Amino acid sequence: MNSGLISIELGVGLLGLLVLMADLWIAPANRRYLGWGAAAALTCLLVFGLGTLAPQSGTGFSGLYVVDPLARFFKAFFLLSGVVVLLMTVEYADRLAVGLSEFFALTLFAVTGMLFAASANDLTMMFVSLELITVTFYVLNSFQRGKLASIEAGVKYLILGALASAFMVFGIALIFGSANTTQFPELALRQRELSGSRIFLTGLALVLAGLGFKIAAFPFHGWAPDVYQGSPAPATALLAVGSKAAGFVLLLRLLLGAVPQIAAEWRGCLGGLAVLSLLYGSLCAIPQRSVKRLMGYSSIANAGFLLLGVATVSPAGSLAVLYYMGAYCFTVLAVFTVLCVVMNCSDTDDMADLAGLGIRSPVLAAVMTLALASLAGVPPLAGFIGKFLILRAVVAAGATHPGYYGLAAVAVLGAVISLYYYFGIVRMMYWGGEPRERSGIALTPGAGIALLVCVVGILYLGIAPHGLLQLSADAIAPLQPSGAAVVLSEHLGVVTSSGASR
Repeated sequence: MNSGLISIELGVGLLGLLVLMADLWIAPANRRYLGWGAAAALTCLLVFGLGTLAPQSGTGFSGLYVVDPLARFFKAFFLLSGVVVLLMTVEYADRLAVGLSEFFALTLFAVTGMLFAASANDLTMMFVSLELITVTFYVLNSFQRGKLASIEAGVKYLILGALASAFMVFGIALIFGSANTTQFPELALRQRELSGSRIFLTGLALVLAGLGFKIAAFPFHGWAPDVYQGSPAPATALLAVGSKAAGFVLLLRLLLGAVPQIAAEWRGCLGGLAVLSLLYGSLCAIPQRSVKRLMGYSSIANAGFLLLGVATVSPAGSLAVLYYMGAYCFTVLAVFTVLCVVMNCSDTDDMADLAGLGIRSPVLAAVMTLALASLAGVPPLAGFIGKFLILRAVVAAGATHPGYYGLAAVAVLGAVISLYYYFGIVRMMYWGGEPRERSGIALTPGAGIALLVCVVGILYLGIAPHGLLQLSADAIAPLQPSGAAVVLSEHLGVVTSSGASR
């Protein structure tokens, strides 16, 4: 029974080992085909494995691991992200001097850790899955050993990641010492009793600090800009999307599934961290000239938006977080896929390298514009619906806690600021002066498929959000108290009717 529950994780992990073994018999010139094979295998696991082979629900390993709608939602998210990142790596292969097969394998191992994180039902399982993710990124971030910036990114992520892991494991020890359990369902049953224990609350705060590092939220954000800038673009993309999503699914399970009453008492602190993350990321992104570094600050700002949804401690806020993550996945992957293609023609990610992209490659420029417009929240794109859901949940929470109206105002301010720095890139692509290179940019099949998937996702989720909204509502249902289904139904109806009228 237990092995059946983790069939998807076993499949992805074995696929990584298979890629490493196949590297022994494949000529170096043909190793990029391993990426095609791995992407095809992940697609099969997404379409067939997750749909038919994997159990729909269940609990295993003495309660440490759970399969429920929330886990299945994020497993699909991680598999889709893995497919796009593998295709992105095929495009980026010429910039990896050695170890292309190892890069594919490490990507698959990182996805395996993310899949385990989606089903973590215990603090120890949470820690182990996060460590599997983090250790793979120690290598991926510093993979280009010939570049000082890549080594610097790996070292910074290693040092700060180890510090975050220390916070988390110490917090887990304090929680276990005061509660005599690390399982989320048992903590939920005893949260009223444990809310009076300072040791437990201290341990919970330390665990949240560790998760704050994974999602790049203020004040645990210091690594993000440097690591984003120095890491290989495919590793940065997977870090921006996968690691952040893993942090948020664990944050939802811990705060809303295990200790919702304590989370409600801490809503002011969560809201404050959300505001600081949003403002810090938005303001620091304005003067950036490196696109990857700008995306690092953008990641901090987007963590602030997502934390606003968590801070509402409500079904509507949780639904908004899941939908926002779905929209964020397609937009960020589209940005980094374009960067992979452009960086094959130049050695930097300076914004000036995008000058004249509208002439050199109208398709790439159009996709980049679409993705940045979605990140900025321009209708009728996926990012607009995500921001709308977050703001609606925050304003609704303001009916009982007026302080949320202030949070909503800051969120609107952050969205307005983002228009400036996102569309600064658009201005550079179309009106940035003479390009450094005048030759056209060829679009390879791998990059073309990745971009097509992202564009379809951005447009479809913006124009017809009903499907993902329903999946999000079903996913968070296990975390909500009785009666939440009615709230979710009402929220879903309002949002879909709003989208139809638009």
